[in-house]
Formats: sequence, structure tokens, C-alpha cells
Amino acid sequence: MSPRLPAVDPGRLAQWCEEQLGSPPAGEIFRSGYLSAVIGLRLADSRAVVVKVRPGSPRMAACVEVQRRLFESGYPCPEPLTGAAPFGDGVATAEAYVPGGALLPGAGRSAWAFAGAFARLVTLAPRPAEVPALDPPPSWADWNHVGAGLWPHPEDPDVNLNEVAGPAWIDDTGRRARDRLRAGASEAVIGHCDWLAANLRWNGVKLLVVHDWDSVTADSEAVLAGFAAALYSTVSADELATVEETQRFLVAYREAHGRELSADELQRSWAAGAWTRAYDARYQHAVGQPVRSLTENAARERLRRAGIG
Repeated sequence: MSPRLPAVDPGRLAQWCEEQLGSPPAGEIFRSGYLSAVIGLRLADSRAVVVKVRPGSPRMAACVEVQRRLFESGYPCPEPLTGAAPFGDGVATAEAYVPGGALLPGAGRSAWAFAGAFARLVTLAPRPAEVPALDPPPSWADWNHVGAGLWPHPEDPDVNLNEVAGPAWIDDTGRRARDRLRAGASEAVIGHCDWLAANLRWNGVKLLVVHDWDSVTADSEAVLAGFAAALYSTVSADELATVEETQRFLVAYREAHGRELSADELQRSWAAGAWTRAYDARYQHAVGQPVRSLTENAARERLRRAGIG
């Protein structure tokens, strides 16, 4: 992903807060972000909020609606305070600020905690037909994109993964995983496609809050569970699941959801994880970063478990 963030003019931010939230900022709590500029603010009326500014996309309205529906159902996500409202050339949203929490669950049962939280999200989320369209998904989940080439365009408009020569094993992993995913299909559900440890906070083994609701998407349950199983971490927000940790997540997800994944679904879960990890590895190579998201040996084993090794 691109580290460049939208510029946020303080005067425009103050005006936006007055118009959308009824109160101007009184102080800044934090500022961060990756694809969005994320700004924690204390408003003049004492409320603590988080404003996110990013390029406009039709899917933002659906993302906010999914987040709102999940909050109303009791799922631990920040309360949306606005819809996706114009902000300069982009859009902004605001949500309640939820501070605190640990990056990893306690008690040494990370796989069960992460998988249980994901299963509950899928269960409580609205059906895709109940909200506006969530297409296109974020690039790292867009395995079935309609554009030319193997890889979708990343959110960074200056990078084209299909034009940068790279390790053949990464492209081979992505192609084989994509072809396996296209070989099966099932009903779409809504889930979170960036189930990284950095996006969740915990009180012991109890989930405190899930962040980054721009990463909502609709796909088959097997694919979404496969993304989550490949992206979460049991040890650090800076690391991704090993093959063994992915296996533990999928076992825990089955237990939390109360039904067995079929052999085909399980293979598609492994293929989805291989694809998203290969996409990230391809991006890292294209922008000159060390390739950390996948190794050739791990790719081979993930493809084997997807039935294509």
C-alpha cells in the first residue's frame, strides 16, 4: 500500500467538523493513517471523535452502512457519527473515538480469539443485498478483478504491478491461487478483508474494538475466512500468520461458527490466503521494499493445502 496520505487543511477540517458534527475541533489527540489520514480530535463540546479523510469512492457509503448496522447489533466497532461526506477532492467520515486495549489477546489463545471475533462479525453483518454495492474490493482482496493482467491496480496510482518484472514464484503463486478460487463459488457474505492485529484491540481475550471499516467487502465465507486466517498474528502486529497459525485459525473458525467447512471451501480458504499474501509480496517488490509477506517455501505449502501444490 502507498504511505502517502491526503493533505488535510486545518481550516477545512474545522469547517467540516462544524458542518457534520455541530462542533469545531478544540484539540488533536493523534494523527496517523496509511491509505487514509486518520485524525483523533477533541471537539469543543468535549466529544472525542476520529475523522478519516481519503479519496472518494462509491463503496464508502456501503462501508459506513455496514459499520453502522454492526454497531447497532452490538458488535464492538466505533459508532459512525456521519456518512461519507465531501472533503475537498475526497471524502471524510467521523466515528466515536474508542481508546485503549492491547494489540493481542491474552491467555495464549490468539487463534481462537481472532477467529471467534471474525465468525461473530460474519454472523451479525447484513447480507450484501441489504446495503449498497461494496465493489470494487480493496486491491489486496480483489483476486477476481476485471482489469487486464494478473494483479489489480493498488491504491497507489503510480504503481502498476503488472509492468514491474519480479520473482516468477510470486506471480505463479498469485495465478495458481486465483485459478483455484475461480474454480469454485458460493453465496457471498460480508466481512473484513484486512484482519490484521493492528486493526483490533483487546481486553484480555475479550474483543474491545475493530477498526478500519473501509476494509469491508463481500465475498464467499471461505475466501473471507482465508484472508483473515492468513493475515492475523499471534505474536506481533508487525508479523503475519505462519502456515501453522493459519491452520489453527481455520480450525477455530469452524468451532466458533458451528459448522464444518467443506473440503472445497477449506481449499479455497487456503487459496485466498495465498493470493492476498502474494499480492502484498508483489507490491513490496514493485516499490523496492524487502519482500516480507510471503516466502517461496511458505507459498508452496499454502498452495499444497489449497489442493494445487
